[in-house]
Amino acid sequence: MSTRSENHQTVPLSVLLKRELANEKIERPELIHGQASQSKKGEDFTLVKTECQRIVGDGVSTYSVFGLFDGHNGSAAAIYSKENLLNNVLAAIPSDLNKDEWVAALPRAFVAGFVKTDKEFQERAKTSGTTVTFVIIEGWVISVASVGDSRCIVEPAEGGVYYLSADHRLEINEEERQRITSSGGEVGRLNTGGGAEIGPLRCWPGGLCLSRSIGDLDVGEFIVPVPYVKQIKLSSAGGRIIMSSDGVWDALSAEEALDCCRGMPPDAAAAQIVKDAVGHKGLRDDTTCIVIDILPQEKPQASLPQPKRQGKGVLFKSMFKKKSSESSSSVEKEYIEPDEVEELFEEGSASLSERLDTKYPLCNMFKLFMCAVCQVEIKPGEGISIHTGSSNPGKLRPWDGPFLCSSCQGKKEAMEGKRPSGRRHDSDSD
Repeated sequence: MSTRSENHQTVPLSVLLKRELANEKIERPELIHGQASQSKKGEDFTLVKTECQRIVGDGVSTYSVFGLFDGHNGSAAAIYSKENLLNNVLAAIPSDLNKDEWVAALPRAFVAGFVKTDKEFQERAKTSGTTVTFVIIEGWVISVASVGDSRCIVEPAEGGVYYLSADHRLEINEEERQRITSSGGEVGRLNTGGGAEIGPLRCWPGGLCLSRSIGDLDVGEFIVPVPYVKQIKLSSAGGRIIMSSDGVWDALSAEEALDCCRGMPPDAAAAQIVKDAVGHKGLRDDTTCIVIDILPQEKPQASLPQPKRQGKGVLFKSMFKKKSSESSSSVEKEYIEPDEVEELFEEGSASLSERLDTKYPLCNMFKLFMCAVCQVEIKPGEGISIHTGSSNPGKLRPWDGPFLCSSCQGKKEAMEGKRPSGRRHDSDSD
């Protein structure tokens, strides 16, 4: 005679975990991407890595990486960033985080990875530079870090357009102009003699028209590698991402880029965007485009459906909005947005003290004796708090981290204009 307890079958833990992983896999979107380019200088490079494993071997904790590197004054910085930036970002993320913690750690890891890549490349004493637009997609969460004037936009399936990057051109970014002049740089147009000035605003010395990049050793260290970072979460309806170098955006608006390829799969869409951009302006610069469709698993492998159109201009996001100092993870909504898109994080400050501060949900983000930027071990007593020299330390104590090694502290001081541009500490060559 059997009892209820005898009829109850215990399900092994391994089976339960397998079911949970299967459910997570079903809920994950499908990514389809395509890219196209026309080359004039040969200084545009892309990085595409899909199905990267956050936890090696499980086949489920996957994410995808898309990078666009638009070099100038040569291709060395773009190539170096393509080969090293991802590893430097991942090195700044602790290995024992769950999925939500890993995603939450990305904004700070982006900052550390960009600065480390710039620091390492400048130590090679090469003078080229590169813009970077770097995208990591984990599930429905899109995380973007950018320096320079390449751009990344997304059109959710519900309609509207969101800018996921900032344009660091001095001509249009007043806040960056003020930062450079206060750090010891000069901003002005090219002087042809006799008082005549032509062309866009540039930073002197060097004449770069961008305020942020990786590399550019000859321009001065107030041209910083600290990226603008934005994270959003799409609804399960998905969306389309377009990331392009300035060769596209000099010719097409965001709406024009989306409209010219509507209904096309990503590979054809990228080719059409490049074709239209070159057709408008001619091939004046390297012109590169990556299109990524984020789709529910059950959808066929085709382009996104026609989105519901919103009022013209209603959903455009201002690319440079001064953020409140009270919070780096919430933004005043100065525009209307559909409920289906959730903003998780936005911060564009060029200050490492603000970007690596202790107001963070992960108490184990930084180890006590590890440099927050380059990840080298620091002997007890040798680490320098990121807040050292801060004009507004608040309630921070001398032992409050995160900490920098002496080399990265020198890099931080140079970017803040606290030492003459181009002069290096002895420790910088170690």
